[in-house]
Amino acid sequence: MRVLIIGAVAAGTSAAAKARRNDESADIVIYEKDKDISYSGCGMPYYLGGEVKDIAQLTPRDAAFFKNKYNVDVLTRHEVLSIHTGNKQIVVKNLETQDVMADTYDKLVLATGAVAAVPPIKGIAQKHVFTLRSIADTRRIKAFIDESKPQRAAIIGSGYIGLEVCENLRHIGMDVTLIEKMQQVAPRLDSDMAEYVKKYLKDKGVPVITGADVKEISSRAVIFSGGQAVEADMVLVCTGVRPNVSLAKEAGILLGETGAISVDRFMRTNMKDIYACGDCAEQLQLVTGKPVYCPLGSTANKTGRITGDVITGGGLEFQGILGTGIFRIFDMCVAHTGLSESEAVAEGFDIAISHNIKPNRPEYLGGKEMVIKTVADKATGRLLGAQIVGYDGVDKRIDVFATAITFGAKAKDLPHLDLAYAPPYSTTKDPVIYSGMILENAISRGRPLMDAKALDALMRSGREYTLIDARETEQYSDAHIESAKSIPHAQLRKSTDKLNKDAVAVTYCNKGVTGNAAQNILLAQGFKEVYNLSGGHKHYKTVKNSD
Repeated sequence: MRVLIIGAVAAGTSAAAKARRNDESADIVIYEKDKDISYSGCGMPYYLGGEVKDIAQLTPRDAAFFKNKYNVDVLTRHEVLSIHTGNKQIVVKNLETQDVMADTYDKLVLATGAVAAVPPIKGIAQKHVFTLRSIADTRRIKAFIDESKPQRAAIIGSGYIGLEVCENLRHIGMDVTLIEKMQQVAPRLDSDMAEYVKKYLKDKGVPVITGADVKEISSRAVIFSGGQAVEADMVLVCTGVRPNVSLAKEAGILLGETGAISVDRFMRTNMKDIYACGDCAEQLQLVTGKPVYCPLGSTANKTGRITGDVITGGGLEFQGILGTGIFRIFDMCVAHTGLSESEAVAEGFDIAISHNIKPNRPEYLGGKEMVIKTVADKATGRLLGAQIVGYDGVDKRIDVFATAITFGAKAKDLPHLDLAYAPPYSTTKDPVIYSGMILENAISRGRPLMDAKALDALMRSGREYTLIDARETEQYSDAHIESAKSIPHAQLRKSTDKLNKDAVAVTYCNKGVTGNAAQNILLAQGFKEVYNLSGGHKHYKTVKNSD
């Protein structure tokens, strides 16, 4: 059997390695247009910032490695020009010699990846404007930094790469301005959680411009449609990627609704003996069961391995993804998994959400707060998604949430998880467990939450309401929500006869715990509709005072 693979980064090389493990007799050939193969694209920002000292650390395997270890032929600088499904041939051009040849396959794997999505901005082709998608891009950017010594960088786009590049350019002493077309940074997050990232960036001295429509890039500035400009002698365009599917489309291979190649659970396309994996292919979203396009290195490796198994007779199948992602921005760690609030609403779920602010470990051992937002389906209690902004320990918690969602856990299941505890690593009740308790109380125990948006809507609605600040009077005096009454928790039982039990009541404290205690008192005394403000005053203040 002759296996041809187009693409030699994550998915393609994973497919080849697994195919060889299964079948020692197969002829396996990978064609790669670029010079570099099997590299760590996610590590490229850290080379620019000097945390990775040698770019060779990101490219540890070459063609000789795959030949020696796997008996796989990797032909770099070979561009596949076309696929002919009728006679199972591809046409390949050697970019060094310009020779063109045909090759025949029994099984063909498309691992063509993704390309940078470049917006139509005037001046974007100038030599000081870059995208960061490949090792070749990384070398060009590093050479420009070393030779031209730019002092001011503008980064257009605030996704993973944009934020990671921002951090690393600051590490080498550059002034950086972050520019985002959306009204928030970190588009994968809900807007309330993104505000923590935006505030942190500003605290770190990074100017952040959201809602920006970039009209032009000049030799020294980024110019907006309104005429404003940001000085920059280097520009990084980090506006996402799109699947590289031109070969597939020309060959009649079906593209899905996301624009990526449509595949089944065995990574098969609509064409017999042709498979697709990695960033060029759609994925299955585990919560919704619908196709999504979420290009991540972890998914590329996973789908590549499955493809290599299937083409050699194995039974692996792709289970789907949650789109779990994580990134570091300076000392902050940001992570998400599953559906965001906005995605869950768009899918038609009636949701409960919570904002849980807890330290990753006890404060006496240096614990730092993390903010955990969870989303669950009210009808079933099923956990739908989670987002975390914090410092140490975020990765551990997001992986617990991802595991729980993958196996269909409900909010009520989280408090029963037997998670590891010792003071250097966690609190006695882990933040994940607290999140489950909060959600379970909201869904099943008559302790509903109200978020900042809903509270603002209530205050504008004309309905009669009572907003109770259950903190100490000194805290209320320092800052409080407009129209709130100061009734400290210790005094609340004696004050309820002065309140209208038929009005909507909303309680809050600093982060939520005492607000819940106040909520319990009101419910026990016959108040009909009582909410606790999700995340308390601390979260409300972050969301409302972001500008």
